[in-house]
Amino acid sequence: MKPIRTMLFVPGIKETWFEKVPSYQTDTVILDLEDSVPENLKNQARTNVSDAIKPLTDNGQRVYVRINRGPYCFNIKDLEAIIKKDLEGIVLPKLDGPEDIELIHRIISEIEFNKGLEVGSIKLIPTLETAKSIHAAYDIAIKPRVVALAGVSPRSGDVERELNYQWTAEGLERLYIRSHVVLAAKAAKVQPIGGLWQDIKDLEGLRKAAQFNRQLGFSGEMVIHPSHVPIVNEVYSPTEKEIAYYEGMIEAFNEALKEGRAAIVYEGEHIDYAHVKTAKQYVEAAKNYISS
Repeated sequence: MKPIRTMLFVPGIKETWFEKVPSYQTDTVILDLEDSVPENLKNQARTNVSDAIKPLTDNGQRVYVRINRGPYCFNIKDLEAIIKKDLEGIVLPKLDGPEDIELIHRIISEIEFNKGLEVGSIKLIPTLETAKSIHAAYDIAIKPRVVALAGVSPRSGDVERELNYQWTAEGLERLYIRSHVVLAAKAAKVQPIGGLWQDIKDLEGLRKAAQFNRQLGFSGEMVIHPSHVPIVNEVYSPTEKEIAYYEGMIEAFNEALKEGRAAIVYEGEHIDYAHVKTAKQYVEAAKNYISS
């Protein structure tokens, strides 16, 4: 799947905002039917979102929808309304465990079949917001349709309430949780998605938080405001300097191989096959980001 640097939330009730989304340059948009929509407006939001999927896709926008979670299952009305040819995937909130993925996989498969869609085409991004789901991150990540794990930990959010830590901007209290999500996602070969930065105006704080998440191994972030998109895109995009460094390493190593050497000093550092393998992976990933 194409890399995801940014996933911008847009409330499903804000119909007039939808047409602006492609101009924000977010890799994907999440049309939200859940927490940003009042209970008495859920039906209207469902209609808005259903109608918006194709126009957004026609404008080159990748579209996900965050659905509602009921007491026993995810909202069937949401699924019936949004599952269609142009939808890339669904964001699942408040996941309990891998059994939730198994259940919704079966439900979605039936809806896809009934609508004449390719069974298995709709992707899933579970949001790990409970202690149980975070603990079971790998078991969730390897389930059908899952293409990314969202390990978000905003201030005063569901995870803070669930685990009862004291949120700080530095994030030491969330370090284990985030690293655990990254490890589980990488082991399952899906993308780890971080975020969310709640302070809309504190763009420097956003940048620092995103840079730290990137250092931990996250592939991208969920964001709540259009002004956050270019900053997060920049943080998660390879720089020309980084690409040049790794391309130079590969070239220098290839020259050394011609001379029968598989260990060299490149820009003052010891380099061998392991380092070059990493460099090639980085350069290949950079091509994917540029093309996206």
